[in-house]
Amino acid sequence: MRDLPWPARVYLVGLVGAAVVMIGRGLVTPDRYGGHEWPTLLVLALLFLVCESVPTLLNVEQAAISVSFSAALAAVVLVGDVGAALVGATAVLSVRPGLPLYKRLFNGAQFAICGHSAGQVYTILGGPQHVPTIDGFPDLIGPFMGAAAIFVLLNVLLFGGMLYLAGSLRPADLQLRGLVQLLGSYLGYATFGLLIVGLWATVQSISAVLVLLPLFIARWTFGQYRAQQKSYDATIAALCQAVETKDFYTRGHCTRVSSAATMIAQEIGMGSERTRAIGYAGMLHDVGKLGVPTKVLQKEGRLTEEEYAAIQLHPMRGLEIVRGIDFLDEAFAGIMHHHERQDGGGYPMGLAGAEIPEFARVIAVADAFDSMTSDRSYRKAKSIEEALTELRKAAGTQFDPEMVTAFIRAVDRKGWDPPGRIALPQAGEVVETVAKDHDDPTAPIEVVSER
Repeated sequence: MRDLPWPARVYLVGLVGAAVVMIGRGLVTPDRYGGHEWPTLLVLALLFLVCESVPTLLNVEQAAISVSFSAALAAVVLVGDVGAALVGATAVLSVRPGLPLYKRLFNGAQFAICGHSAGQVYTILGGPQHVPTIDGFPDLIGPFMGAAAIFVLLNVLLFGGMLYLAGSLRPADLQLRGLVQLLGSYLGYATFGLLIVGLWATVQSISAVLVLLPLFIARWTFGQYRAQQKSYDATIAALCQAVETKDFYTRGHCTRVSSAATMIAQEIGMGSERTRAIGYAGMLHDVGKLGVPTKVLQKEGRLTEEEYAAIQLHPMRGLEIVRGIDFLDEAFAGIMHHHERQDGGGYPMGLAGAEIPEFARVIAVADAFDSMTSDRSYRKAKSIEEALTELRKAAGTQFDPEMVTAFIRAVDRKGWDPPGRIALPQAGEVVETVAKDHDDPTAPIEVVSER
């Protein structure tokens, strides 16, 4: 509990209190449960507990998901609202190692509230209050889906409320499309509860064993998705690290450009999949540096036309390097064209205005901003205000005005954490530094004609 901010503690106490009241009122009702219902309740509780003890971690910090709610929804039909609340409350007893007490209490309370509320909706919608027969099974489908919708919606709201109060989730980070997809996935997995009820109507309690296989296949699917995302991130991180070993002063640049690009994408309303893709584009926008000779990157003073041409080719080199990575999708456009200019004076293809892909227009702003607010070998970092002023000056000529405006709005609302001062290398330490940063719009590279 000491790890939680005080609003989250108050929220937790309120949820636990509400769950206790719901269950207590039901248990004191005379003859609420007959002798035949307690064995059913026990089997469902054990099924719920098994699933709850082996959740799948989510990409949200310190968050996890399990398919246990299927058992709680089956309990809505088989043992009623209070029974569903009791099944959900067993989350407190989860054997998941290292789970703090306050998380156990929260899980038990919110599942109990969701189960009880779903049971109430099921009753209001006219759902049968007994183990269904085969012929009567169609009558419970409508009420069950209504109960499932309430369970899932309430579960997401209660869970999101705790994440917000605990500081792990910001409303500005939410994407409507992503939220709809999450709710749709939850509802899809909720239908496993209907499978449990259908099996119960035919083979009774042995259905708990039969249904474990599809439930754990569902859990495995959740896990595979997260493992795939981690694999993607590891691939991107490895390429980014390879790029940054070429320049002592640009460590962390790729990550910060990715963050800034994601802020812009969210501000202009990109969907969750495109936002993820533009984050990848930000990480890899300079991967083409691997194809530029180090002596050119590190050269001080003016560049020859041939040397400058080598730098201008780095977006195309980057595209060649990552072309075989299928999951990058639209990120290719951001990598290829992030040095194009609104006035057509950029490279590698001299595109102008709307000809420049949207991803590239976003990356261009994020790239320049981080370059200006970072230390370089030839100057100290500019302040955030100075860098934003430079972006405004170049809006319409170098940068897309819409992207500049969106980024300024995002920084005003969310803030920006610039990199700290770079510790200079100690005497005798060999490091590689780029003489001029081609991303810095305030210090353009000078080219001398060879003719």
